[in-house]
Amino acid sequence: MRKIATLLLAGTIAVSALATAAYAENPMVGGAAMYATKNIVENAVNSKDHTTLVAAVKAGGLVDTLQSDGPFTVFAPTNEAFAALPAGTVDTLLKPENKEKLVKVLTCHVIGAKALAADVTKMVMDDGGAHKAKTAGGCELTLKADGGKVTVTDENGNVANVTIADVEQSNGVIHVIDKVLLPKM
Repeated sequence: MRKIATLLLAGTIAVSALATAAYAENPMVGGAAMYATKNIVENAVNSKDHTTLVAAVKAGGLVDTLQSDGPFTVFAPTNEAFAALPAGTVDTLLKPENKEKLVKVLTCHVIGAKALAADVTKMVMDDGGAHKAKTAGGCELTLKADGGKVTVTDENGNVANVTIADVEQSNGVIHVIDKVLLPKM
């Protein structure tokens, strides 16, 4: 009996260590743990820094897409990034009659592949300092890496800094950014 209890305790400790290691691999985002075993939506809803993005994804009808297998790379603007847009922009985009524009903006933050910061850095180096990437929304982003920092430039020349990189998800990766990327309209 004692041997079984010892084995159970050892198994519990091993599972606990694995869970802690899996948790430790991902940075915290918006005060919340991000789990590599959860999908993009399951993690994003827990970040207090991404409530605007989550509301926009719901309003745009993109929840099912971002819960699918992917893989996706999502450049996830913070609430502060949305707040920096001209007054009324977010409220206007969230109106049902503007769903098409909202979806275009949101899908310009999504690439249909998993690209960690190291992958982005390699693509940038291979392309001589800047890598062009097509998004799910048909936008073209310019990715750059310098001194371990990754930037993303939209079609209008707006530059977003990746503030938290490599938040791994079961269906891709999230990179937190400090600006909203906008398509040419």
